[in-house]
Amino acid sequence: MPAILIDADGCPVVDLTIKAAKQYGLKVTLICDTAHMMQREGAETITVSKGADAVDFVLVNRMQKGDIVVTQDYGLAAMVLAKKGHAINQNGRFYTPDNIDQLLSFRHAAKKARQAGGRMKGPKKRQKEDDQQFEERLVQLIEKVIASGT
Repeated sequence: MPAILIDADGCPVVDLTIKAAKQYGLKVTLICDTAHMMQREGAETITVSKGADAVDFVLVNRMQKGDIVVTQDYGLAAMVLAKKGHAINQNGRFYTPDNIDQLLSFRHAAKKARQAGGRMKGPKKRQKEDDQQFEERLVQLIEKVIASGT
């Protein structure tokens, strides 16, 4: 059975993920740093020291082939895909081998623009529809992963 691991620092869909996982009997692990410590019933929590990418590396080292990872970090998603895992963001977007290069390229361009003094528009306020879409897409992914055995 796959597990679900959550890059829990600032993740708005922790409770929705735990709810969906519970319906399918899947284990959930929250990984966060000391600035975002949290506990949720129905999930194991691993807290790591603050540091650039500390959560990412612990998560990737714990995940197994076929596991599902919830993250909004493109770099982490790329590592998950490289280990044959499945990655989804908080809005229900699937990270795939077909879109990850473009997303990483966008992230790189945005970083260069910020370093040059440019400003990037932040994310729009989260709506109830965003939660509904995430939940529907997560359930689709869970069912696909369980059916395929990966």
